[in-house]
Amino acid sequence: MTKAEIITSRLYNQQISEPTFTTPEEVVSWMGAMQSQEYAMAKWAIALRANNLSEAAIEQAFNEGKILRTHLMRPTWHFVTPADIRWLLALTAPRVHAFNAYQYRKNGLDSAVFKKCNDIIIQQLEGGKYLTRPVLNAAFVEAGIVTDGIGLSCLMMQAELDGIICSGPKQGKQFTYALIDERVSPTQPFTHEEALTELVKRYFTSRGPATIQDFVWWSGLTAKDAAIGIANLPSQFVKTKIDGQEYIYAPVAGKDIAHPKHSFLMPDYDEYGIAYKNRDAILPPKDANTTQGVFAYNRMVIINGVIVGSWQRTVKNKHINIEVVPVYSFNKEQKEIIEQSVEIFKAFAGGTADEID
Repeated sequence: MTKAEIITSRLYNQQISEPTFTTPEEVVSWMGAMQSQEYAMAKWAIALRANNLSEAAIEQAFNEGKILRTHLMRPTWHFVTPADIRWLLALTAPRVHAFNAYQYRKNGLDSAVFKKCNDIIIQQLEGGKYLTRPVLNAAFVEAGIVTDGIGLSCLMMQAELDGIICSGPKQGKQFTYALIDERVSPTQPFTHEEALTELVKRYFTSRGPATIQDFVWWSGLTAKDAAIGIANLPSQFVKTKIDGQEYIYAPVAGKDIAHPKHSFLMPDYDEYGIAYKNRDAILPPKDANTTQGVFAYNRMVIINGVIVGSWQRTVKNKHINIEVVPVYSFNKEQKEIIEQSVEIFKAFAGGTADEID
């Protein structure tokens, strides 16, 4: 398998080159979880993987609870579906708690404080109420629990990881919290091994070809856990060696995938980049006018699966201007392709330019 074949397969499996879905929940379910701390950009990431999906439709799905936003896996925000949120939290929360332990201690947060805050949260949200973080923090302060911004983030994340709260509908531009048990219908619990197997299967189906190290980075789980899940993968998954590394993927039966000939503006923290520990496949030539480190997370311009530049936007009077900074000189065809990509993004952002971070 060549670098071009890795790129081609990933673009196809991530639903970027040939999207088949029409709803946000289909995309998020296929991906398992999608990093979403940059909320507006995360909506664009969903739209990239669907057919004719508007920003308004994604916003509506979020407000209706068809997709949810919470902390899991690595300690950052992710979009997940109601069907997946409980087993994903049960599987990954212990690792996130371990990662957060230093901040818990530094901010004087222990099990007694967490229990007191969780009780307050439940009391405040019971009955289908949706409240913002400042409102809940006011209730903490009234109960004598005063902490700074990081401490408050720890309190709210701990309640998310314990499966007490998740995202509620937005109030204007403000995010709210809801009780999971009131926001999400009951779901059948997974055993630890069942959850491992499902997450591994979802990852290599939607992001393969990838390595066990890629999965460990993305999931925040241990290599031992990853090996258990990989051992349980169905027989159709292929394992192949590339430069001494074992790559795993699910081949598409009866499908001859053509190398994509299109471009897109990649959002911040998009799964096309963030899902892999080794991102060499998408990096530009080493002699390009850049350093590799900058391409780990920022907004990138992609042509044929490879980074060719970065992009930034400015907004004035709700008019969006996109500036593309190339890593090498574009030819006429590349300029036209990028212009098309810019127009597609502008059409999606539309009236929500003030939300695009």
